[in-house]
Amino acid sequence: MPLLLTVSPRLPGLLGPAAWQLLGRAPAVVALPGAAATAAVLRDAGVAVGEVPDAAAAGPGDVVLLTAEEAGDASVVVGAPEPTGARLLDVVAVMDRLRSPGGCPWDAEQTHASLRGYLLEEAHEAYDAITDEDPVAMREELGDVLLQVAFHARVAAESPTGFDVDDVADGLVAKLVRRHPHVFADAGDLDVAGVEAGWEAIKKAEKQRRSPTEGVSSTQSAAAWGAALVSRARRAGLPTPPPAELAVADQAALGEQLLGVVAAAADRGWDVEDALRTAVRRYAAELDAAAGVAQP
Repeated sequence: MPLLLTVSPRLPGLLGPAAWQLLGRAPAVVALPGAAATAAVLRDAGVAVGEVPDAAAAGPGDVVLLTAEEAGDASVVVGAPEPTGARLLDVVAVMDRLRSPGGCPWDAEQTHASLRGYLLEEAHEAYDAITDEDPVAMREELGDVLLQVAFHARVAAESPTGFDVDDVADGLVAKLVRRHPHVFADAGDLDVAGVEAGWEAIKKAEKQRRSPTEGVSSTQSAAAWGAALVSRARRAGLPTPPPAELAVADQAALGEQLLGVVAAAADRGWDVEDALRTAVRRYAAELDAAAGVAQP
């Protein structure tokens, strides 16, 4: 009987020591269609690899290269386990196919501008799934967020001055390593407060922001925008709005009180979001003024 050796369709040529030993002892090495990429790599390395339509066509003792999907329930030797994250290569490959000639006409005509609304929508849906503690929905919605990342990276890769998904990943890895010197360098052991303080110091040195409001998105909800500005102001020692009196015992009661404010405002024809956004915008201008940033 032939020996079945699974290989990765995403990482052709990836083989462990046991796999190479099998290849060296086999009377012949043949490959099923799904293992064609690995067969090509092995041929380039001087290994003779034939092709067969199915494992039954191989001779006794032959090593048959095939994917785990082609093997089904048959007993196999795993040539090299794929590392965690290997399926991300499939995301990139599918996105490339959709954007390439012969792919999807809708995907092909999208731009960063046409896609930006979907990024917000998918992020909100992922947020809801996390809030609901629904792991099934969370898995799906995080996939939709990942799609938006892959989509924007693929669009950018088509521009002469753009970037690709590897540039995105490279920048992320460099940032994570740089901002965790207690893990990747010699900053020593830190507690959570120390980690947060270090993160902020490193971030401040990186960004070289001229304004305390720079980098805080104004397109998020007014409540989130305001909270981000207040948090940044506190860390920078800048003035914060005088806190209102909270005559409630917990966050749930606060939510009910805020809902009552929304209802009362609606009765008067007022838009709570717009009112808060106006106040936050004014506060943002006050922060810049306090920091000596010239107003346009």
